[in-house]
Amino acid sequence: MTLLSSITKLATAAAIVGGAALFSGQALAQDLKFFTIGTGGTAYTYYPVGGMIANAISNPPGSRACDAGGSCGVPGLIASAVSSRGSVDNVNAINSGLRNSGFAQSDVAYWAFSGTGTMEGKEPMKDLRSIAALFPEHIHLIAKADSGINSVADLKGKRVSLDEPGSGTYTDANLILAAYGLSTSDITAEALKGSAAAEALRNGKVDAFFVVAGFPTGAVVELASAEDIKIVPITGPEAESLVEKYGFFASSDIPSGAYQGVDATTTLTVGAQWITSAKEDDELIYNITKAMWNDKTRKLLDVGHSKGKTITLESATDGLGVPLHPGAERFYKEAGLIK
Repeated sequence: MTLLSSITKLATAAAIVGGAALFSGQALAQDLKFFTIGTGGTAYTYYPVGGMIANAISNPPGSRACDAGGSCGVPGLIASAVSSRGSVDNVNAINSGLRNSGFAQSDVAYWAFSGTGTMEGKEPMKDLRSIAALFPEHIHLIAKADSGINSVADLKGKRVSLDEPGSGTYTDANLILAAYGLSTSDITAEALKGSAAAEALRNGKVDAFFVVAGFPTGAVVELASAEDIKIVPITGPEAESLVEKYGFFASSDIPSGAYQGVDATTTLTVGAQWITSAKEDDELIYNITKAMWNDKTRKLLDVGHSKGKTITLESATDGLGVPLHPGAERFYKEAGLIK
């Protein structure tokens, strides 16, 4: 064999190997699917729960098989939890195609879908669809223990953070103020989020702040460990009128011990829901929903966050603010949850 023929054969073999590697890389790239989940501020409940769910439904190429102790997510899927300004921001991002999915309060999702309530006058977001109802979110109204703020009515003339305008907290805080005969003109309104609101209360920059989140929520846990605080009850005829007027509100307690030194307090709740778009592929959402309710995902939810235990298949279709996505609906029919 001549030197020239040997070089030619080596070059040909290298080209074949290189081509195969290139083809393999292209196939790998084609197999990958990225899926975003809009959550909320990093100090609130949506973000860590979103991270758990993203981990549960992901199954990148090369992962160990589910029955071998590996991922039980959707093959080729890489999901990521994205911090956001909250419910309103998430439904807007889903509607515009900026995000594949996101978490939203049931009230915000309903108003966005129907173009009513706080979304009145805006184009209804008719492509919004549900994947699952997740957990109840309690409306926290936080003040210092010695503040003298014992009811929503006591907020008049006070400095109060309502969270950012793109959040569900902001929406509900305004509804609650109105029910008690107040508006933003009766308070000094601030738009602080999470840890920033807690720090402002601690430093005397605000007198109270609203948070809508599953308990215990990180920002309030940290604040309670450093400062004597109270959760102001949201009760009485005003709260009852909100429950009667808006079906997505309910009355519930934040139990004693949820936050250090804070007694059990009655307040209002809304439901946290996982929302996507009707434009998302039916098969993909079916597989995502199936992965979400895999037995191994159940174990992950139970140990990953205190709110995870309240996320159950049995309540996955309760109180949905918008219709189910066809892919999710198919799974729930197979699971016997809906007819």
